[in-house]
Amino acid sequence: MSDMAIGGPASNTAKAASAGKEKTLGQADFLSLLVQQMRNQDPTKPMDSSQMVSQLAQISQVSATQSLQTSFDSLSQSLQGNQMLQASSMVGRSVTVPSAAGQLQAAGLDGAVNVPDGGGTVLVQVTDKDGNVLRTLNLGTPAAGLAAFHWDGKDDGGTALAEGTYGLKAQVGNDAVATYVSGKVSGVGMTGSDGAYLDVDGFGGVLLSQVAQIN
Repeated sequence: MSDMAIGGPASNTAKAASAGKEKTLGQADFLSLLVQQMRNQDPTKPMDSSQMVSQLAQISQVSATQSLQTSFDSLSQSLQGNQMLQASSMVGRSVTVPSAAGQLQAAGLDGAVNVPDGGGTVLVQVTDKDGNVLRTLNLGTPAAGLAAFHWDGKDDGGTALAEGTYGLKAQVGNDAVATYVSGKVSGVGMTGSDGAYLDVDGFGGVLLSQVAQIN
């Protein structure tokens, strides 16, 4: 790990953040200013009590807002912790996630098709990087929902294809529908804003919220 020079960009950023905090008035600062204002008021022109009440109401509102923000931050951290616990329990299990491509491995490729209500015959096409159809799988007329399929890695002529990434397209009748791939979860992590994600073998990283099925 390289050493960071003192006074560099990170140091300047920290100083700027610190300066920003020093410029922010807190509840104690507001009350101190109010007390000083009362002490130094003109005896012949005392402070209007209605203005004082208004100022006290303002600081009360600010205090309530700060407290609410603290509660939201605490809730957010708690929810992130719960997401990580949920995600960690999925390590070693197989999940199905949306994807228009899949990774062919020695055991083949497993996936699914999202079949709508009243659909017709379901066809899955496996394509190469140029979009040429290598294999067509006929899934018949499954019920609505996720219809699973398995590709053995061979083309329509029965020739075994090399391991790698292949495109997936599906249609129900004449309508194109979404395809999914399945893989085993090998690890979990947390993003800054989107929550927990899973590392899925043969696919990569996917958000926990995108998982369509857990097997």
